[in-house]
Amino acid sequence: MGDPAGIGPEVTVKALSDSRISKLAHFLVIGDFFIIDKVRKILRTGSEMSLMDLANVRTTNFSFGIKKPAFGRAAMEYIDKALILLKAGEADALVTAPINKSSIRSAGFEDFEGHTEYLAHMSGAGEFAMMFVGKRLKITLCTRHISLRDVPLAITSDLVYRTIKLTHEYLRVYFGIRSPKIAVAGLNPHASENGLFGDEEERIIIPAVRKASAGIKNIYGPLPADVIFYKALEGEFDAVVAMYHDQALAPFKTLYFNDGVNLTLGLPFIRTSPDHGTAFDIAGKGIADPASMKEAIILASRLCSPRHS
Repeated sequence: MGDPAGIGPEVTVKALSDSRISKLAHFLVIGDFFIIDKVRKILRTGSEMSLMDLANVRTTNFSFGIKKPAFGRAAMEYIDKALILLKAGEADALVTAPINKSSIRSAGFEDFEGHTEYLAHMSGAGEFAMMFVGKRLKITLCTRHISLRDVPLAITSDLVYRTIKLTHEYLRVYFGIRSPKIAVAGLNPHASENGLFGDEEERIIIPAVRKASAGIKNIYGPLPADVIFYKALEGEFDAVVAMYHDQALAPFKTLYFNDGVNLTLGLPFIRTSPDHGTAFDIAGKGIADPASMKEAIILASRLCSPRHS
């Protein structure tokens, strides 16, 4: 259910109260009964759901919308319990509600980077990546949550190549696209325009595209970021490989702010999440939009099907 003080519990209850969602699979919510019950009362709903109650949130002086080490610790306990169930084969997929990195780090997890990195580390995943999925656009990230000034140093030809390869593999495995068309974004304006605005394209991205193209068909780029997403929306490409977080998320959230989905590639299990944060400013008010959580659940359920239909 994510951070107890965020909107995770609310969007979880709202999504699973929708009969169109609840019939898709057998769902188990990992969280705290006290919080879920509190949300039900706010929403004035008596909807029932299967809940694994870890009872790890103190009922005294609880408030929504605040950062607190105890809430970060509770959120991590939900994740760890989910990993145990997944490893034991008792669950087929994981949908994670939003967490708060500050609360988690203050709880003693000082090196915590995010859900994606933690799940990959704990499950022993070698290659992994974040893909954002909308109805007409899929984007995979080469780098994730790092400072913009660190991006040029973090991008290597091997990283770009591995991200292209992972994207290609999961477009086939998860989405049934036999021969995916993948476009790779440049780092600099106009993809450097033949070296006028930087040399990362020539030194790093072009060699990666050439290496990928030697074994995979239909890899294009590097293309300027100001045209690549439009072309993907028009159907020219099945996915875009972006160099850094906001290069991808600015256009993606402009289009799919309420219903985009974060899909992790490379894990030994299916994992999706809503494309939003804890939204502490509206937590506990009953006004959170569950659309992204619903889409995350729908995608996870669909990917559990052998045919991914």
